[in-house]
Amino acid sequence: MSSRLLLGVAALSGSLLVSCTVYPEHGGPGKKGQQPQQTVLSPEQQELQKKRDELKKKEEELKKKEEEANKTAENLSKPEGGTTEPTQPKPKQENKKDYPFANPVPGKEGFVFSPYNNKMVDVRDIPSGTLVQDPTYQSGEKKYFRVP
Repeated sequence: MSSRLLLGVAALSGSLLVSCTVYPEHGGPGKKGQQPQQTVLSPEQQELQKKRDELKKKEEELKKKEEEANKTAENLSKPEGGTTEPTQPKPKQENKKDYPFANPVPGKEGFVFSPYNNKMVDVRDIPSGTLVQDPTYQSGEKKYFRVP
Protein backbone atom coordinates (compact mmCIF):
# COMPACT_ATOMS: atom_id res chain seq x y z
CA MET A 1 0.00 0.00 0.00
CA SER A 2 2.74 2.46 0.94
CA SER A 3 4.74 1.67 -2.24
CA ARG A 4 1.67 2.45 -4.39
CA LEU A 5 1.14 5.69 -2.49
CA LEU A 6 4.81 6.64 -2.89
CA LEU A 7 4.67 5.83 -6.63
CA GLY A 8 1.52 7.97 -7.04
CA VAL A 9 3.07 10.96 -5.25
CA ALA A 10 6.22 10.69 -7.40
CA ALA A 11 4.15 10.56 -10.62
CA LEU A 12 2.02 13.52 -9.53
CA SER A 13 5.04 15.68 -8.59
CA GLY A 14 6.78 14.77 -11.87
CA SER A 15 3.76 15.77 -13.95
CA LEU A 16 3.46 19.07 -12.04
CA LEU A 17 7.13 19.80 -12.63
CA VAL A 18 6.85 19.15 -16.37
CA SER A 19 3.71 21.26 -16.71
CA CYS A 20 5.51 24.33 -15.28
CA THR A 21 8.07 24.45 -18.12
CA VAL A 22 7.68 27.43 -20.48
CA TYR A 23 7.95 26.65 -24.18
CA PRO A 24 8.39 29.30 -26.90
CA GLU A 25 5.25 29.94 -28.93
CA HIS A 26 5.25 29.56 -32.68
CA GLY A 27 5.73 32.87 -34.49
CA GLY A 28 6.98 34.60 -31.36
CA PRO A 29 10.33 36.18 -30.61
CA GLY A 30 11.86 32.73 -30.11
CA LYS A 31 12.19 32.21 -33.89
CA LYS A 32 15.54 32.71 -35.51
CA GLY A 33 16.07 36.03 -37.26
CA GLN A 34 13.48 37.89 -35.23
CA GLN A 35 14.32 40.34 -32.49
CA PRO A 36 12.35 40.55 -29.26
CA GLN A 37 10.05 43.51 -28.85
CA GLN A 38 11.50 46.62 -27.25
CA THR A 39 10.56 47.08 -23.62
CA VAL A 40 8.54 50.07 -22.51
CA LEU A 41 10.74 52.78 -21.04
CA SER A 42 9.88 54.97 -18.10
CA PRO A 43 9.12 58.64 -18.88
CA GLU A 44 12.56 59.67 -17.57
CA GLN A 45 14.29 57.17 -19.84
CA GLN A 46 12.20 58.31 -22.79
CA GLU A 47 13.26 61.92 -22.17
CA LEU A 48 16.90 60.90 -21.97
CA GLN A 49 16.58 58.94 -25.22
CA LYS A 50 15.05 62.00 -26.94
CA LYS A 51 17.91 64.18 -25.71
CA ARG A 52 20.46 61.66 -26.99
CA ASP A 53 18.77 61.59 -30.39
CA GLU A 54 18.76 65.40 -30.54
CA LEU A 55 22.46 65.55 -29.65
CA LYS A 56 23.27 63.02 -32.38
CA LYS A 57 21.38 65.11 -34.92
CA LYS A 58 23.21 68.27 -33.83
CA GLU A 59 26.58 66.51 -34.09
CA GLU A 60 25.76 65.32 -37.61
CA GLU A 61 24.73 68.85 -38.61
CA LEU A 62 27.96 70.28 -37.20
CA LYS A 63 30.02 67.71 -39.10
CA LYS A 64 28.22 68.61 -42.32
CA LYS A 65 28.83 72.32 -41.73
CA GLU A 66 32.53 71.69 -41.04
CA GLU A 67 32.86 69.65 -44.23
CA GLU A 68 31.17 72.41 -46.23
CA ALA A 69 33.43 75.03 -44.65
CA ASN A 70 36.50 72.94 -45.48
CA LYS A 71 35.34 72.56 -49.09
CA THR A 72 34.77 76.29 -49.49
CA ALA A 73 38.16 77.02 -47.89
CA GLU A 74 39.82 74.62 -50.35
CA ASN A 75 38.03 76.27 -53.26
CA LEU A 76 39.14 79.72 -52.12
CA SER A 77 42.76 78.63 -51.67
CA LYS A 78 43.03 77.18 -55.20
CA PRO A 79 44.68 79.52 -57.69
CA GLU A 80 42.72 80.70 -60.69
CA GLY A 81 45.31 79.43 -63.20
CA GLY A 82 45.53 75.95 -64.63
CA THR A 83 48.46 74.86 -62.49
CA THR A 84 47.94 73.78 -58.96
CA GLU A 85 50.78 73.51 -56.51
CA PRO A 86 50.63 70.71 -54.00
CA THR A 87 49.95 72.04 -50.57
CA GLN A 88 52.06 70.67 -47.77
CA PRO A 89 50.27 69.81 -44.56
CA LYS A 90 51.19 71.98 -41.62
CA PRO A 91 53.35 70.16 -39.12
CA LYS A 92 51.46 69.40 -35.94
CA GLN A 93 52.96 71.01 -32.90
CA GLU A 94 53.25 68.44 -30.17
CA ASN A 95 52.43 69.46 -26.67
CA LYS A 96 56.01 69.15 -25.45
CA LYS A 97 56.40 68.85 -21.73
CA ASP A 98 59.67 68.88 -19.92
CA TYR A 99 59.93 65.31 -18.75
CA PRO A 100 62.58 64.47 -16.16
CA PHE A 101 65.67 62.48 -17.09
CA ALA A 102 66.32 59.19 -15.33
CA ASN A 103 69.54 58.72 -13.34
CA PRO A 104 71.94 56.03 -14.61
CA VAL A 105 72.77 53.13 -12.30
CA PRO A 106 76.49 53.19 -11.52
CA GLY A 107 78.26 50.06 -12.76
CA LYS A 108 75.26 48.75 -14.75
CA GLU A 109 75.09 49.94 -18.31
CA GLY A 110 71.54 50.03 -19.73
CA PHE A 111 69.85 50.43 -16.36
CA VAL A 112 68.50 53.66 -14.85
CA PHE A 113 66.73 54.78 -11.70
CA SER A 114 63.19 56.05 -12.28
CA PRO A 115 62.89 59.75 -11.36
CA TYR A 116 59.51 59.08 -9.74
CA ASN A 117 60.22 56.24 -7.31
CA ASN A 118 63.99 55.47 -7.69
CA LYS A 119 63.32 51.89 -8.80
CA MET A 120 65.69 50.33 -11.31
CA VAL A 121 64.40 50.19 -14.92
CA ASP A 122 65.97 48.31 -17.85
CA VAL A 123 66.46 50.66 -20.83
CA ARG A 124 68.96 48.65 -22.87
CA ASP A 125 68.69 49.17 -26.65
CA ILE A 126 66.76 52.43 -26.15
CA PRO A 127 68.51 55.52 -27.59
CA SER A 128 69.46 58.42 -25.36
CA GLY A 129 66.83 61.16 -25.08
CA THR A 130 63.92 58.83 -25.89
CA LEU A 131 60.69 59.34 -23.96
CA VAL A 132 59.84 56.15 -22.05
CA GLN A 133 56.83 55.22 -19.94
CA ASP A 134 57.76 54.11 -16.43
CA PRO A 135 56.87 50.38 -16.24
CA THR A 136 56.62 50.47 -12.45
CA TYR A 137 53.38 52.45 -12.75
CA GLN A 138 50.10 51.32 -14.27
CA SER A 139 49.35 52.61 -17.77
CA GLY A 140 46.49 54.73 -16.39
CA GLU A 141 48.93 56.89 -14.40
CA LYS A 142 51.19 57.50 -17.43
CA LYS A 143 54.49 58.48 -15.82
CA TYR A 144 57.09 59.27 -18.50
CA PHE A 145 60.80 60.03 -18.32
CA ARG A 146 63.68 60.47 -20.74
CA VAL A 147 66.60 58.07 -21.10
CA PRO A 148 69.93 59.81 -20.25
